[in-house]
Amino acid sequence: MAQQIKQWGRELGFAAVGIADGDLSAAEAGLQAWLDQGFHGEMDYMAAHGVKRSRPAELLPGTLRIISARLDYLPPASKDPHEIMADANAAYVSRYALGRDYHKVLRNRLQALAEKISAEAGEHHFRVFTDSAPVLEVALAEKSGLGWRGKHTLLLNRQHGSWFFLGEIYTNLPLPLDAPESSHCGTCQACIDVCPTQAIVAPYLLDARRCISYLTIELKGSIPLELRPLMGNRIYGCDDCQLVCPWNRFAQTATLADFEVRNGLDSAQLLALFAWSETDFNERLAGSPIRRIGHERWLRNIAVALGNAPPSADIQAVLGTQVNHPSAIVREHVAWALQRQTAR
Repeated sequence: MAQQIKQWGRELGFAAVGIADGDLSAAEAGLQAWLDQGFHGEMDYMAAHGVKRSRPAELLPGTLRIISARLDYLPPASKDPHEIMADANAAYVSRYALGRDYHKVLRNRLQALAEKISAEAGEHHFRVFTDSAPVLEVALAEKSGLGWRGKHTLLLNRQHGSWFFLGEIYTNLPLPLDAPESSHCGTCQACIDVCPTQAIVAPYLLDARRCISYLTIELKGSIPLELRPLMGNRIYGCDDCQLVCPWNRFAQTATLADFEVRNGLDSAQLLALFAWSETDFNERLAGSPIRRIGHERWLRNIAVALGNAPPSADIQAVLGTQVNHPSAIVREHVAWALQRQTAR
């Protein structure tokens, strides 16, 4: 049955499927210490569920096994990310967000896999997760043999690097377990050294409050002043720690059309994106993970990037169109960007 599940997983587009038990006692202390240090910032949901995150059977009673699945997402035809980051007038969007929202794509395939299992093994008590509940997905994927936790805290795989999504099926089926993968980071700390905001405060330890992905996606209010200049032109997420990782030389591109680039977001210009109205934003980004941050944070993020761009009369003029925006958050970041533009 375990081998059949893995074959079905490949047929559904997953790069690999692994099986683990729900014993995360080794990870629980680290999770609690991370929360106690406040490294989760405003992500209150990280602490709200207590130990359910590290105790699968408390989240779904009766859980015996966790089926973890890995799905490659790197768009095959996207523009070189290094070129985008080197162009201060271009907008850098994290590679995972260039295509369709992964939640539905991943969830639908996990659900299909779970239903195939039911058809073969009889009804089993299961629940599918796609970054939608308190689940320690990296720890579970590591236990199931899909890879190891890198020093940047993401899962790494020798054949696929880290450009992939993870999803889980909690089940009460007593399936055989896969052996965990050993670590292959060695003495490398390229991800720690390259982080623009030094958010990786130690190997395997991330202070989300400094992470550009957190600042541009999760943070709802003002971006700390001292971090804004360090963000460069990254307007949604950040991939620096993945781009520098030696293991991503072996990364595989996505096989699903869902993750192909939409709206030219792999090579868009900051001025063009800043000019989008709220209607433009909602219509063009329908079905995109970016849409969930809303137009206000979209403008906030791009304003910071425009402030970091070389001084330009065009940039100053476009920023000037939003100095009286209804949102205090937008007005604050536009004012900062204008001051930074004119001061330089």
